[in-house]
Amino acid sequence: PRSTLFPYTTLFRSAKAGELRLGFFANVTHAPALVGVAEGILAKDLGATTLSTQVFNAGPATIEALRAGSLDAAYVGPSAAILGFSQTKGQVLRIVAGAASGGAQLVVRDTIGSAAELKGKTIASPQLGNTQDVALRAWLAKQGLKTGVSGGGDVTIAPQDNATTLQLFRDGKIDGAWLPEPWASRLVVDAKAKVLVDEKSLWPQGQFATTQLIVRTEFLNAYPGTVKDLLTANLDAIDFITANNGKAKQDTNEQIGKLAGKPLSQNVIDRAWPNLAFTRSEERRVGKECRSRW
Repeated sequence: PRSTLFPYTTLFRSAKAGELRLGFFANVTHAPALVGVAEGILAKDLGATTLSTQVFNAGPATIEALRAGSLDAAYVGPSAAILGFSQTKGQVLRIVAGAASGGAQLVVRDTIGSAAELKGKTIASPQLGNTQDVALRAWLAKQGLKTGVSGGGDVTIAPQDNATTLQLFRDGKIDGAWLPEPWASRLVVDAKAKVLVDEKSLWPQGQFATTQLIVRTEFLNAYPGTVKDLLTANLDAIDFITANNGKAKQDTNEQIGKLAGKPLSQNVIDRAWPNLAFTRSEERRVGKECRSRW
């Protein structure tokens, strides 16, 4: 039931903000936000509250904006959310809803066939400390391969913007990347990479949290009515995706085009979309997953 999604009783008070500043990524993994904007769901459910949006490349930068007070809420990955929570001793943010599960892969050159063959190679991630960066480092450690925060080790990890990763892979300057969708699919379809690890193979029933909705604690306490409206919009967007899969995929790609300057090719969006499940309840596994990844 929607009334039990977020257990804080403060949500049932009615104070609402004049503006909500919301952050998200131009990624398929953030389709609830992209569809929510495209279909006017966020604007409708927020009512008189003005929606302002900001696009980020990865979670740590989003968390910094939240900590600085320049954002009120954001869609981020679980590792960034947990790190932001722990770094501020639980004071700055709250995870309030799930949004997406799945949609992350380690893609590499077609000459690489095993973890052992990654030794001496350079692998990219979206940003130091983001969800895919943590997953990559944890997986490499389980394979007996050492990494360093500033490079070095058996495998060099090079955190960088996803669009830059695609070009560097094409130029032969990196050997692979652990990426969320649609970037994993872009490397496969546009740059002839192959999948070495589909992250779903590492989790029970192939399910793992990819995207959560978080809010700044100060904003939650001051404007619980607006947060309740935001939760409603998140649920409505997920329900729309479930009921209108084809239109939601089109909306997502059109929004990526507007935000990134160019939509995904049909082959890329068609490959990326089925790799994800959009769900309201992934936050229940977040703490366990992040502890496992670390």
